[in-house]
Amino acid sequence: MISESILTAKTLRLRPADEGDLVHFQRWLADDELRRWLGSVNEQPSIAEEYDWYMSKRQDPDTILWSIEAADGSLLGNVELRLSPLNRRAEVGIGIFDRGQWGKGYGTEAMRLVLDFAFGELKLNRVELTTDEENTRAIHSYEKCGFVREGLLREHRLVDGRPSDCVAMAVLRSDWETR
Repeated sequence: MISESILTAKTLRLRPADEGDLVHFQRWLADDELRRWLGSVNEQPSIAEEYDWYMSKRQDPDTILWSIEAADGSLLGNVELRLSPLNRRAEVGIGIFDRGQWGKGYGTEAMRLVLDFAFGELKLNRVELTTDEENTRAIHSYEKCGFVREGLLREHRLVDGRPSDCVAMAVLRSDWETR
């Protein structure tokens, strides 16, 4: 589902994703390095494929999707929560797609908003993710948000045709409440 909630912070806001965002996502996904870190996109999708992806997210009641915007309204990327309501947990996926905005704290701030929403509004107990072991910038950001490394998934996915390890991380409600 596309979130109807608008979450705001000092330097950005999370707003409902819309069809107008797709042309930007599709253009950004031409970047090999960006796709490498995402892990779920092997090649640049067509606009039709992006539209199909978007519609699948809109129709999935267990996925919440936002677009990430800077305070000036410029689109930066997106974030989604893939819910497991029965277990009160979610897997989070986030991407700052505009490479010119990497390293400016937008991902950290967006993740904090999502965690506030997940533990506050949704009353989840756990939010988890996996990321490439080599993605030190992302791991550092996640740790600043309270995520704890829980394990190493050896040869979890292929990167450039080679097996690559991923780090499993999570933050629990109790961790979030005592931060």
